[in-house]
Amino acid sequence: MASTDNPTASGVPGTQGYAALAAALVARWEQISSAEHHGAVMHLMPRAPADVLDIGAGSGRDAAWLAAMGHRVVAVEPLDAFRHAGMALHRAQPIDWRDDSLPDLATFSEDRSFDLVMLSAVWMHLAADERCRAMPRIAALLKTGGTLILSLRHGPVPDGRRMFVVSAEDTVALARAAGLRPRLALTTASTQPANRHAGVTWTRLAFARD
Repeated sequence: MASTDNPTASGVPGTQGYAALAAALVARWEQISSAEHHGAVMHLMPRAPADVLDIGAGSGRDAAWLAAMGHRVVAVEPLDAFRHAGMALHRAQPIDWRDDSLPDLATFSEDRSFDLVMLSAVWMHLAADERCRAMPRIAALLKTGGTLILSLRHGPVPDGRRMFVVSAEDTVALARAAGLRPRLALTTASTQPANRHAGVTWTRLAFARD
């Protein structure tokens, strides 16, 4: 098991700077309602029980919320501190936790597919070449008629974090090239008061696989 004392203990560059603050971040995330956080895109989520993949699941807040709706949820989280916290906090929900990460998602077989893929606050942690590899991999995991929902962070980067400037236009172009159709593009303020005060905004994008 990797030590969480090292900021990049997971071996995944995008997790840089998170392990040292894991306890505080988990507590902060768990105070935010998933229904409030995802209110703008809830109409795109399946109503009947469906297969859902939450990539970069963090504390498992959203995964537990989705599982409580009756969905069959797989939660991917490469950082031990987050994954272990999520497993402990949400043990009552039947979540399939995976130690995995983009761009490859190596633990998934070629025949595995999902009705909904959630990618919340993850995409901007990937470098350009990683995003180019990741989008076709995500598209391949979507069932026909499935939906991808992702969010992009815009604003000052916290000290010690690995984030890139990623535009909605570039993301839409990558998704189109991977065979996904744009369904929604919406920019909102952050739901976290400190981030909102700092001027952080988010773009929510949704795509369909026809």
